[in-house]
Order: sequence, then C-alpha cells, then structure tokens
Amino acid sequence: MPRRPPQVAPAAAMTAAAVALSGCGGAAESSTATPLVDRGTVRIAAASEIPSFDPYSAFGASQARYAYDSLVNLAPDGTLVTGLASSWQATTTTATFTLRPGVTCSDGTPLTATAVARALTYAGDPANQLAGAQTVLPNVPFTTSADDGTGTVSATTAAPFPFLTRTIGLLPIVCPAGLDRPRSLDRATQGTGPYVLTRYTPGGPYEFTVRDGYSWGPAGATTAEPGLPAHLVVSVVPQASTSANLLLTGGVEIANVNGPDRARLTGHGLTTTDVATVVGLTFFNQRPGRALADPALRRALVSALDRRGLANVAVGGTGSPATDFGAQGAVCHADLAEANLPPENAAEALRAAGWTRSADGPLTKDGRALRLRLITSPDLGPTLAPVAELMAREWTALGAQVELVTESLPALVNAMYRSADFDVVVGSTPGFALPVGFIPFFSGPTPAQGLNFAAVTNPEYDALVAQALRETDTTGCGTWNRAAAALFRSADALPIADGRSSVYGYRTTFATTFGGQLVPTSIRLHQ
Repeated sequence: MPRRPPQVAPAAAMTAAAVALSGCGGAAESSTATPLVDRGTVRIAAASEIPSFDPYSAFGASQARYAYDSLVNLAPDGTLVTGLASSWQATTTTATFTLRPGVTCSDGTPLTATAVARALTYAGDPANQLAGAQTVLPNVPFTTSADDGTGTVSATTAAPFPFLTRTIGLLPIVCPAGLDRPRSLDRATQGTGPYVLTRYTPGGPYEFTVRDGYSWGPAGATTAEPGLPAHLVVSVVPQASTSANLLLTGGVEIANVNGPDRARLTGHGLTTTDVATVVGLTFFNQRPGRALADPALRRALVSALDRRGLANVAVGGTGSPATDFGAQGAVCHADLAEANLPPENAAEALRAAGWTRSADGPLTKDGRALRLRLITSPDLGPTLAPVAELMAREWTALGAQVELVTESLPALVNAMYRSADFDVVVGSTPGFALPVGFIPFFSGPTPAQGLNFAAVTNPEYDALVAQALRETDTTGCGTWNRAAAALFRSADALPIADGRSSVYGYRTTFATTFGGQLVPTSIRLHQ
C-alpha cells in the first residue's frame, strides 16, 4: 500500500480518534409515540467539519459506523454481539473470528476472510500512520491469517494483550476496493455497513443512503425494519446553542448538546440519552528543553489549581472534579484523582524546585523566567477557553508568564503533532472505554512514529501497564488503576471535570453505545 501522510487529531480531544471500545450506552428515553415514517430522511448535527471519511483516519473514525461494520458490535449495555462474525474466541495472544456467510461490500463483492485479514493488516501497519486505527487496535504488533474455506480470521499478537475481542473485533473493516485506492476513502466509503456515503460537500452537509438487503448488523439487525431512514444527512453545527435551537424547531432530528444548553431542552418531549464525558483533559509538554519536562514544576502548577472552580467553569455550572482519566462507566474506572494528585503548597513546591520570585516579578530559575504557552480550541467545547483562562490566571498569580492561545482545530492539531509548540493543552474527551486506549498517549514514541504528543515518560506507569497486559480482561483492573495513579502523582496529565452531554432526538428514537455513538440500525423516524 502507498504510504499515507499522518492523519491525526488532538489526543486531548480524543473524540475525533476514539472509536468506542467498550462500555455503557443505552436506548434513548423519549415521549415519541407517533407512527413511524418509512424511508424518510434524518438530519444529524455534527460539531465540526469532517475532512475525511476514511475510517482509519482520526476524523473519519467517529463516522465509520454508518458505512462500515466490525467483526463484533457493542450492545447498549456494553456486551458484545454479532457483527461480521457470527462467533469468536480469544486469549491474551490470539483472537479468532468466524465470518457470517452472505456479507457483501457496498460495491457488491462478497466479503472474504482474506479481505478482512488484509484490512486488519493494513490498519495495523505503523508505516501507514493511521491515527484512527491506532486508537482502536492493540498497541502491540500482531499478524493475521485467514481461511476462506472455513471463513475464519485470526490475529496473533507479539505480546500479551487482554482485550483482543474489544479492539481488533471493533475495528471498521474496509473492503478491498478501498484498500486498493486508500486516498479515495476521504470522499467515498467502501465498506459493508448499512449506509453508503452518496454526497460529500466540503464543510458539509454529507449524505448517506441506506443499503437494501443488509442483514448483518448488530445481533443480526437489518435495513428492512420499518421506520429506518433511507437517508442520513450530517450537517456541521459548531455551536451547542445552535444545535439546541434546531432541535426545538425541528431543523435537525439528532444532535449532541453539552453545557448549559441542555437545561432548556428538558420538557420538550425530545428523545434523550446521557453521555458521560471528561471535560478539560489537560496534557503537559515534557519534551527536553521545555519547562514542564521537570516533574517538580508540573506538580507545583497542578497543586496551584482550584479544581472545584475549574470544574464549575468546565460544565457551565456546579461541577465535580474529574476522578479518573476516562469517563464514568468505562472499564476499570475508579476514584483516583483526589488521593494521588500533588498535595503540596504550590509556592513552597516552586521554591523547593529552585524557582524564585522577587516582589511582583516573574518566577525565575537560573536566570530564566517561567514562560508557558497554553493552548486550547473552542471547536472542542464551548467551556474549554474559559477553563484555560482560569488556569492562566492562577498560574500568572504565582509569577508565571502565560501566553494563552485559542486555536482552530487544525491549528491545534498542528501544534500538538507537528510543531510541538505548546507547554499545556486543554482538550475534552469521552475517554476510552478500555484503559489500554490511553497507552499510546502516555507512553511510547512521539509523532510521527506514535501518539505520545506530550512526550510523557513515566517508568512506573510503563511497568504497571506491562503487568496489566498479562492479566485477562477485567481481572487486571487493580493494576490498571495503579498505573493511572502513577500518572496523577507525576502530574503527567490532569482531567478537569466529570461532565455530561446528551444526545437528543426530535421525532426519532435510537440507541447509543459508550461515548454517545449512535447505532445506525437503531434509528427510527416518527411522524
């Protein structure tokens, strides 16, 4: 395959790259009881432009569910159900999937075991630098094999990995026509999913059209169900307030709304499902030569923050400081922050680390002032800029010289993954549903070889992760939590608030999985 340029999203925002791996969702609650509309059109609001629909890119990963299937699927309660595979079995080193017969790609060609193995191999090849795929697949090398006679596909890892079915099994499978021309996947879909991308407009809208004869969705879901829309139109609506207005006036049928706008949607009979999030996930640039490569300075700056005040700003009201890096409901989620964050007095900690300040002058060490470049993007949420502003004020009061920069999403991506011109970045994420999802962001190589954009180096975390990877599924949760605690103690990153957003529907019903991901075959349009 031709080498593709890196396609990365801000890991602090990880929503762009994070295909939900496991966890809880649910069927939306609704007062909708009107008759179904057969083969109608459902309009869906997206918070940002979708420059690529390649399911292995950072930007296309979150949209992949419409046009691509995976070997297994998540039910709303987090359990695994059938997808392209009718059965599966796994250890910590090998996963084997038996394909369902009769599956076809959108171009009409039958899906074979060889084609699936090819897609897995392509997505897992680090030379292709596919950020969306990297955030789903195991972070250890693996090889694949296929038997078209029995319809089986196997993946074997070079090292133990406890969640093979919930990683390899949930990767969107690209059909051979797409792998033959990978650049075409930006504007066209080549999958086995229930919909096909039939219209792409730069900046949106984007239109999907249903596939007739589709019968291999989650637990055998089909596109022949009454009320399933014939068309899905995804439009770019950057502001949560605008999405709320459109829901109330019938301008869109489905939208995710966070922040204070959720309150005014209550009591209007809208379909509603809540999504647990972590708001303000903050990373510190630890590259050599950067001030925050010093763990003592990181701990001092974190201890200076008013976490309750930041949480209130982050959620636009009365907020709760985040307890873990992942959202509530994620596998192995625990209350870790309070017991492991640096407890020391910030001013004393700075003096102990060699920083001094005279009168109202700047903090200095070895004759150099403490200068911090703090960046965020409103594209990631309406409250992140105010969160960053409060951080800047609190650090300025200590004597730091803080340059606060509000970037567009592409500029933020560039700063994080190419120029590395930042000291602190504030983002937002639903978190990963599995603790393994965080590994490439807290360890390993920096871009372009990896996703560790903040150059985190924490030997204790690495050692505990190595141990947890040898423990089967959730039996390793205690070890995973000790690893996360090591990150808190070293102030390698800081989640600001446990938040909630909601997916709302106007005249629609639907189900979601972890992170608020819509299950396309569950969408029903009502009169």
